[in-house]
Parts: sequence; C-alpha cells; structure tokens
Amino acid sequence: MISDQALAAWLAYLSQERRLSPRTLEAYGFAGRRYLAFLEQHRAESLDLKALGTVTAGEIRAWLANLRQGDHPLSPRSLSQALSAIRTFHGFLDRRLDTPNPALALVRGPKIRPGAPRPVSEDQALGLIAEPALDPDREGWEAARDQAVLTLLYGCGLRISEALSLKRSDAPLPDSLRITGKGAKTRLVPVLPAVREAIEAYLAAVPHGFAPQEALFRAKRGGPLSPRHVQAMVQTLRGRLGLPASATPHALRHSFATHLLGAGADLRSIQELLGHASLSTTQRYTEVDAAALLGAYSKAHPHA
Repeated sequence: MISDQALAAWLAYLSQERRLSPRTLEAYGFAGRRYLAFLEQHRAESLDLKALGTVTAGEIRAWLANLRQGDHPLSPRSLSQALSAIRTFHGFLDRRLDTPNPALALVRGPKIRPGAPRPVSEDQALGLIAEPALDPDREGWEAARDQAVLTLLYGCGLRISEALSLKRSDAPLPDSLRITGKGAKTRLVPVLPAVREAIEAYLAAVPHGFAPQEALFRAKRGGPLSPRHVQAMVQTLRGRLGLPASATPHALRHSFATHLLGAGADLRSIQELLGHASLSTTQRYTEVDAAALLGAYSKAHPHA
C-alpha cells in the first residue's frame, strides 16, 4: 500500500467510524497531505506503508520546522493541532495496518500558553440581556426566551449546551440546579431570583405547549432551540450595542466567574460552580481580574 492509499483509508475511518465533522476531516486531511508531501520531498522518493513505519523523530521535527516557515507560517496552536493529526494518523497505521512508529513518542509539540478568558463588563452583560426586549421586530415571547437564556449564561455561569439541555420539567427552577457538564461531571449551581424570574417570564409568554421531558427553550416553529441561534443572536446584539467580537455567549460564562472573583469569591468555590476538573483552568480568571484592576488603577490614580 502506498502512502496516499493509507491516508485515504485513515480519512475514511475518521469519517465512517469516528464520524468526525466535515471541518475536522478537512483539517486532518490537509495536515496529512502536507506531511506526506514533505516526507517525499525530504527523502526524494515515494513512500509506501513500510517507509511510514521508519519515519524518524528528526524528520517529524523537520516537518514541524518547515510549517513554521514560508509565506504562511503556522502558529504554535496550529502546529500543535497538525502534530495531533499526525499522531492520530500513525496510531491508525499501527492499529489497523500493522505499521507502528515509536518515533512519535519522542516528539513534543510547541508549548501553548492558554489565553486568558475575555469577559464582558457588568454593564455590557446587563446590556446584552436587556437588548432583546428593545427589538420591535421580534415577538415578545422570543425576546423573553432570549433574555432567559442570556440570564442563565451570566447568572449561573452555564455553557450554551448546558442551558439548552434544560427540560420543561426543570421549571420552575429550584434554589439550585444540578448540571451535568463536560466529562459527565455533575455540579450544583445556585439560582438567583433574577434567573428564576426570567425563566418564568418566558414560560408565561411562550405559545408552544410541550411535554415535561421536552426542551425548555423552543425555537420559533416549536422545535428545540439550537446553539447556533444563541450564537447568532448574541452576534446581532453585540453589533447593535457596539461591543467587540469577544462578546460571545461563552464570554458571559467567563464574566460570571470574573465578577464573582472581583466580589471576593474564592477560586475553589468558582471552580465548583463552573464545573472545572482542574483548579489551574479556573486560575486563568485571576489574570483577567488582575488586568481589570490594573486598568482601573491606571485610569483613576492621579499619578498613573
């Protein structure tokens, strides 16, 4: 089997068995083709399956170095993603085509410093929540629904998927919500009166009837509300309010954490409320809060 056939078999496996998204398949295929093209040029010969098992750690590092150069050099994050794709490719060669390559274990990807979250300010968050009711072209129940979703994201620190996973039977909301997040990790999130009131206002206005186990948030035609709707809705709202592109639905979750931190909440409590598996993930919010404090200091201090 030649290398192109091995690549095609891998992509077919990712599509048919792993059922990866078309965008991910495209990215993996692009990385694989660049990898094979580099190796063939580097060795000045065509590659067969046996040759793929003899690729050295030095050749893989040379390929990564090549990706850092040229007219369109890859960022450290993109390099890490490309290397991850090639690890997956060689894992497939090992498991399915009996062609192991231990050299991959000797190659480390570039260090990636996680970017600090970019929350919105308290005024911006409240502006986003209030804005749907000011749109004369939207039906009242849709505005109430959008406000309820945004209030959940900001008031409870939920991810979009978590907010949209709520069922009709979850309302009226109790004093605390049991949320199942990433990795099937369950957490309890206190429910503020403002959140409960927003949900009740939406339920009083929604024209659709639905069973207890159906989705709480409904689309215009009655089906479950999609994450794409929430993303598009916030994009429209931030345009009307003149907010930056970083004002996303997920930024409201970041704001929940950052504003709690600024009000004196400890990191361990915020970790529990957000459902982070590692405290180091939550500690990124200390950078945000410190930056906000320094910004306020530089603007307000007479000697700044």
